[in-house]
This record gives sequence, structure tokens and C-alpha cells, in this order.
Amino acid sequence: MRPAVFLDRDDTLIECNGLPAPPPPARPGDLVDPAQVRLLPGVAPALSRLAHAGFALVVVSNQGVVARGGADVRRVEAVNDALRERLRDEGGPAIDAVYFCPFHPQGAVPEFTREHPWRKPSGGMLLAAAEDLGLDLAASWLIGDAQRDV
Repeated sequence: MRPAVFLDRDDTLIECNGLPAPPPPARPGDLVDPAQVRLLPGVAPALSRLAHAGFALVVVSNQGVVARGGADVRRVEAVNDALRERLRDEGGPAIDAVYFCPFHPQGAVPEFTREHPWRKPSGGMLLAAAEDLGLDLAASWLIGDAQRDV
């Protein structure tokens, strides 16, 4: 089994706060436009060092914007694809997997309006990634920008 570094996406890998606010019902800090994806300084070389050290790189991100109706799942996937593209453009490594939670208990889209075991700080995305990728959670790390990430 391989260790991993689990990475929050927004304001850990890519800039979100400080961007123009998307139209409601999205909120400031929700990145719903793939054209706005910008890596934060140092992300590509840091991820390259982690990959070279043998860590799987797994993005885990709450995306309650889907439950609130500010974006659909395809839009979130397009932003994730843009993240991968920017990493490639800057010489960074491939991301092993991206998991995101579109659920939020205070949403407006019925199919996504509920609590879910993938929603951080719950560990559902980490457990799914460990099973899917054969990861050693005890030897893994999680990096995020907010207390709820851990």
C-alpha cells in the first residue's frame, strides 16, 4: 500500500478567495469558471516533490455549490480538469485522483440537499480513495486551508 497526500482544492491548490464573486446562488469563494483556475504560487514544484517522494496525490474537496444550485457536477469536473491542465502547464505531476462532495445539508437542489459521509470533515472521501487506490491512510497526510478540512 502507498501513502498519499490528500489535498484540499480551493485556496490550497488554486486561488478562490479574492476572485470576483460568481452569480448567486454561488457564493464568494465558489470557483465555478474553469477559465479562472490559477495555481497558487509554489504548488506545482511542491506537488512534484511529494510525487517524487512516493506519495499519491489525491484532491478532496467539498463542493456545496452544487447543492446550492450555483453549479452542476459537470462544471465542478471542468474546474478539476482545468486544475490538472494548469499543473501540467507548469510542469507539475499528474493528480492520482480527485474526489469531491456535491452535498450540503442547506442546499436547494433536492438530490444534493443532505449531509453525506463524503462531506469534510467526515472521512468518506479519504476512505473511498484508500479503497480505490490501495492507500495506506496511517502513512498519509491531509493539507487544507481550513479547520473543516481535517
